[in-house]
Amino acid sequence: MNQLGEVVVVTANSDNRRAVARALATLEVDAICIPTVEQYREIAGDGAKLVFCDRQLPDGDFRDVLAATARCAKKAPKVVMMARYLNLDSYDQAKRAGIFEAIPTPCRPTDIEWMVILASKQ
Repeated sequence: MNQLGEVVVVTANSDNRRAVARALATLEVDAICIPTVEQYREIAGDGAKLVFCDRQLPDGDFRDVLAATARCAKKAPKVVMMARYLNLDSYDQAKRAGIFEAIPTPCRPTDIEWMVILASKQ
């Protein structure tokens, strides 16, 4: 099933990190988990095709992750935003900003799997 290579998970929330990493492991997808935008900037462009990130991070937000992906030499990875509360307006704003999709937290394994499937097909 894994046509993505490694997936990056950018979250400072340990519960989110464990949930996403566990769901990816069951799909046989390797995950690199990091807590900050700055650490993501250091590895952006290393070949990941999918990034899960929190809406808000200790040193920025999902827009900063999107900006870092835009600087990738290869095709920019798809960014999935994870958010506890997401209404239609904030979802629309995030989509216009460039996210691939948004999923609720706490993350459900089925949501993670669906994002992997969708990202693999594109």
